[in-house]
Amino acid sequence: MHTPIKNSKVEFIALMASLMSLAALSIDALLPALNQIGTSLNIKIAKDNQLLITMIFLGLGLGQLLAGPLSDSIGRKKVIYIGFSLFVIASFICISADKLSVMLLGRILQGIGLAAPRTISIAMVRDSFSGNYMAKIMSFIVVFFILVPVVAPTFGKIILDHFGWQAIFYSQLIFGAFIILWLWKRQPETLNSNYKKELSFSIFTSGYKEFIKHKQSVLFTFISGLITGSFMVYISVAQQIFEEQYNLKEEFPFIFAGLAIFIGFATFLNGTLVMKYGMFKLVYFFTFIFIGTSFVYLCLFFGKANPAIETLLAFFAMQFFAIGFLFGNIRSLAMEPIGHIAGVGSAINGFVSTVMAVPIAICIGRFVEHTTLPIFIGFLICGILAMLMLLYLKKRRLI
Repeated sequence: MHTPIKNSKVEFIALMASLMSLAALSIDALLPALNQIGTSLNIKIAKDNQLLITMIFLGLGLGQLLAGPLSDSIGRKKVIYIGFSLFVIASFICISADKLSVMLLGRILQGIGLAAPRTISIAMVRDSFSGNYMAKIMSFIVVFFILVPVVAPTFGKIILDHFGWQAIFYSQLIFGAFIILWLWKRQPETLNSNYKKELSFSIFTSGYKEFIKHKQSVLFTFISGLITGSFMVYISVAQQIFEEQYNLKEEFPFIFAGLAIFIGFATFLNGTLVMKYGMFKLVYFFTFIFIGTSFVYLCLFFGKANPAIETLLAFFAMQFFAIGFLFGNIRSLAMEPIGHIAGVGSAINGFVSTVMAVPIAICIGRFVEHTTLPIFIGFLICGILAMLMLLYLKKRRLI
């Protein structure tokens, strides 16, 4: 299934990736500035800096509940425009914040606004493609998308060092305005007029009832929550680990970028391998790798001090290589049976997985003080729970 698009397939992939990357930029570019923001806002407990990351994820989850169903009624592009407008307002709240509560309000509202481009870009892909080919397109989108975590922390640190942390928010607004202009000029509406729903509360309730009929969609949404939660722990504590536990403040942006490349490389390979092996086999295999890597780390370092930085990076690299195969495929497997409700389906999938991921990240992040061990314990638990659901799907032949 293909929806005619004015731009080329490459441009479509780049545009969808750019829409998704607005959220990533708002998260990753701020990482080098967490301590400075904490100082400016008189945050007394250093671990509370993690909330600047986890709260935007909470907003992303909440916003998807609104953006997805609304896009099934009034169209994909209009909702993206509305979401970006809220993001602009929220960014100025963050810029003017003088205490933690105001900053967290701004971060939550930023997340709600950015939920529109993040969620609806996925719905636009599902509007245009299906099956393993959809997974292939999603893989290439994520490859573009991964470039943001690679460059964002370095970009954020350069701006921080020269202009202060407020300038990071201004740079995000400029980048976002460019992407929205690109969307307006080059990308036609993808929502099939036959799938349009009348604007009412029943859009969500009927979509929810339809969503839960599909066990594949439900279980892969839960699996997505577990894997996203695992990765969110790393995002929220990475600055603390590398700058405080390993005293690598200057090197942090480059370490963060290097590890992100492993996700991008895996996602690039996935674009080819998914056509040969299929989504489920790849998810099954790399969930096993994800579990095995965590288990080996715990066997080697349980009850001990942090290993050498080279060893830690090697284990993180293996985990993120596995995650690179999981992210796109899990989301595609969840969306595959529900193309007729792609907007609300993407919203429910994103909301549930994020609502699961935020408390996972906060809970595990609170234990990360002197060693990285709690992260790998969290990886292992989440991986095992995900594997149990995969085994259930396989045994019941639901996939």
